[in-house]
Amino acid sequence: MTLSISLLVLFAAALHASWNAVLRAGEDRLWGMTVMCVAVAIVCALLVPFVPMPARPSWLYAALSGLLHIGYNLFLVRTYRSGDLGQTYPIARGSSPLLVSVGAALFAGELPDPVSLLGVVLVSGGIISLAFQGKGFSRETLAYALGTGCFIGAYSVTDGIGARLSGTPVGYTIWLCLLWGLLMPPVYIAARGWRGLIRAPRATLIASGGGLVSLLAYGIVIFAMTLGPMGPVSALRETSVVFAALIGRIFLRERLTWRRLGACIVIAIGAICIGQ
Repeated sequence: MTLSISLLVLFAAALHASWNAVLRAGEDRLWGMTVMCVAVAIVCALLVPFVPMPARPSWLYAALSGLLHIGYNLFLVRTYRSGDLGQTYPIARGSSPLLVSVGAALFAGELPDPVSLLGVVLVSGGIISLAFQGKGFSRETLAYALGTGCFIGAYSVTDGIGARLSGTPVGYTIWLCLLWGLLMPPVYIAARGWRGLIRAPRATLIASGGGLVSLLAYGIVIFAMTLGPMGPVSALRETSVVFAALIGRIFLRERLTWRRLGACIVIAIGAICIGQ
């Protein structure tokens, strides 16, 4: 993977940690996620006339990914209900690079080189170790966090293949995120009714901003997966846990121990291996 692509994915990782912190800090995370999706849908609808239409073979992948993203949204919201950002986020994100690497090998015949594979293992191992430091957590929280990781792995492989078939990563991203954004409000309305969507302007603006950041972050990742192997790109994206740990410490007053810093160093070494 080239240095420029590696740096771009690291930028996406920082953005990804930022919008997750916005979601984790909110009092009503299902509402926050729904507003993020509405903001994404509005922006994508405005951009649709200006982007190329993805090739027909990619449409099924975009539709499948949209559904997988809804599952991811619901599992992520449930995960954050009972766990700290610095603890639950690593389980969800750390399990996905290995799952993406396996999925890419099975469905795209894609095998990373030995150094990149070592980087994937180091990043995943370092990330997951972050979750098991400090206070314990329930089996239910662990199950939802691992379920979130499975959804991440599934939609990442789906979008990696879909974007390559589309002929236009930007067009694929816009249409995918439009579908994803449109699917989430009906889920919320079915659970709570439409009146619950109307909240204070400040909270709505913050959540909407998080949605736009998430759109940019994932668009970068989809673009990177058309130029590099899916497993290493996914692992490099998940270095966002380092940014999440820092955000959790600075803004959410979560603990950042020396053991966590050691795990972050392991993750950084893995990222260097991937970037070679």
